[in-house]
Amino acid sequence: MNYIMLKDICAINMGQSPDSNSYNDEGYGLPFFQGNADFGERYPIAKKWCSAPQKIAKPEDILISVRAPIGAVNYAKEKCCIGRGLAAITLDKSKVSKEFIFWLLKSKNQELNNKGVGSTFKSIGRKVLEETLVPDLTKEKQMRYSEILEKLYFIIQSRMLQQKELDELVKARFVEMFGDPVINSKNLETKELKNVMTLKAGDFTAASDILDEPSESNPYPCYGGNGVRGYVAEYNQEGEYSLIGRQGALSGNVQYVNGKFKNTEHALLVTPLVEINSIWLNQLLLNLDLKRYQTGAAQPGISVKNLQEIPIVCVSIDEQNQFADFVRQIAKSKLQVYQNIVINHRVA
Repeated sequence: MNYIMLKDICAINMGQSPDSNSYNDEGYGLPFFQGNADFGERYPIAKKWCSAPQKIAKPEDILISVRAPIGAVNYAKEKCCIGRGLAAITLDKSKVSKEFIFWLLKSKNQELNNKGVGSTFKSIGRKVLEETLVPDLTKEKQMRYSEILEKLYFIIQSRMLQQKELDELVKARFVEMFGDPVINSKNLETKELKNVMTLKAGDFTAASDILDEPSESNPYPCYGGNGVRGYVAEYNQEGEYSLIGRQGALSGNVQYVNGKFKNTEHALLVTPLVEINSIWLNQLLLNLDLKRYQTGAAQPGISVKNLQEIPIVCVSIDEQNQFADFVRQIAKSKLQVYQNIVINHRVA
């Protein structure tokens, strides 16, 4: 098969962060998208606006994340400002189908991540994007392949919706049993977080020590502020824990981990000081919506001190275990949904 370069069929516009004084939450100016954290399923979700944009993307441009995590793609649905975590790709529609390139870039996610550089947060530059190879196909074939991928997408999204509904069921059950922990709607006894659990950042891990895929020499998942960064040769924790992202676009996110793993300096390990069911604890942290404590626009982060002062509802271990049993039953249903996703990857 013959290939051409991405630069042969499009214009690439690398993002640039505007002056922070031009940011606002009131909708004044253009929607401002800083990076992957602003992405939805197909289109980014405006959380901030900018009155003095430096780089602008056009409606129907393909937006791609160029800073960790690299390779996520969305469509621009309107004129918008893009920060340095994104690039905008304006296609020559006489040469190529935008849907085909959208799906092609999605498939290049791992390849682009492998080309990322940087000791703390990987990123790619213009040259990497420009030299990304694109199959030299007729537009008719591009459209045909795009239609097949759209069918797959529809099937997967319907199953993912089922997964999301099951997650919402878990959340609803938690609130039914224990109330909303943010406002303590059931007036339960509370203690400050620092009195019931500790938060400890992990070890610095150089990007060169992390592989994108697990191997015999690097079998252990390595967690950073935005989730799994890759795989490493040595682990520093073992067991069932919750991790809180400390720095990065997704700081404040909560993950449940089980097994041998390593957490970096950007992921906080949650260790109970009292008897707590790990499954209940994870759901509690999710319901506390810790991302609301996120600060910083250019480099978001979360303060350990602020987290330590959060009031935590006190619940008996028997009630915690009862809730955990419910979660395990839901997990079985989620596994069945996942298996259906795999089966339906085949399209007639």
